[in-house]
Amino acid sequence: MFHMEIPWWELVVRSAAVYLFLILILRISGKRQIGQLAPFDLVLLLVLANAVQNSMTGGDNSLVGGLIACTTLVALNYAVGYVAFRNKNLEEVIEGRPQVLIHKGKVMDDVMRDTKVTRGELEAALRQGGCAEVSDCHTAILENNGVISVVKKKDL
Repeated sequence: MFHMEIPWWELVVRSAAVYLFLILILRISGKRQIGQLAPFDLVLLLVLANAVQNSMTGGDNSLVGGLIACTTLVALNYAVGYVAFRNKNLEEVIEGRPQVLIHKGKVMDDVMRDTKVTRGELEAALRQGGCAEVSDCHTAILENNGVISVVKKKDL
């Protein structure tokens, strides 16, 4: 239970490597996957967690090993958040920047394609924002957290 199979520092290095890799891969996959989890996205995250567990602990199933890996992940998450808060350039790299999907009632198809937002997702966000049609919308923005913000023409 308390006997570790590998050195503590190796657990820290392994956990840090997996954490950084997952941040990179989730950042590349896009905002939508993080902010608006579809059932298959949730399954992917659960399977990812299971897949990387052994790479973090190196087969060490001890309580202490698990606590070290957990502490490393929480500390790294805090550190990344703090660094992003202090450095706006790094914040943009880590979190991205909002993307304009509709500007003055015109759908930006290239941005929709780049962000992998479907027309159906956009239309659902427009309805939630009180717009029956694209022409009712002045601006729609895909925020960093994956939510689509809508500004109606009448709100201006």
